[in-house]
Amino acid sequence: MNETIKTLLNRRSIRSYTPEQLKDDDLQIILKTGKFAPSAMNQQSWHFTVVQNKEILQRINQVIRAIFLKSGNAHFEEMAKADTFHVFYNAPTLIIVSGDEKAIAPQCDCALAMGNLFLAASSLGIGSCWIHALTQLDTTPEGTKLISDLGIPSGNKIFASGAFGYAASETPTPAPRKDNAVNII
Repeated sequence: MNETIKTLLNRRSIRSYTPEQLKDDDLQIILKTGKFAPSAMNQQSWHFTVVQNKEILQRINQVIRAIFLKSGNAHFEEMAKADTFHVFYNAPTLIIVSGDEKAIAPQCDCALAMGNLFLAASSLGIGSCWIHALTQLDTTPEGTKLISDLGIPSGNKIFASGAFGYAASETPTPAPRKDNAVNII
């Protein structure tokens, strides 16, 4: 089995990270792979925002906590009440992928780019985890201000974000795959 297939089959979501920051060379490689993801009509509608500043990461966490507390979703509200709440599991790097809302398929473009980021990170021994919560930032005035402060381009919407860092614990075993997920005609 080749290394690409091994990476695809072995990548897992990591939810516990060491505080060690990613090496800049590794970060640049990861970001480059995102730029080479497929996109609808090759529009490359994405924009990558990398956050490694601890104070800004904490601010994002607090805004998401407030959104969860007012969400009306009992599970999210309970999560946000915990003293240990950290929406991206204390990862030292958060990558946000936003897309031009006027593009043909920005949500798909951004998801494909994030997939490349995750796979590249895994191949470099770096853990990652999909963080969907940031797609809700534009639902509050505080979140909208944060989007602006992060330099996300006007006209872009957040479609994906991910936590990145070195795993603090063993890689989890895979969940069983669902049966009947393929139909070949």
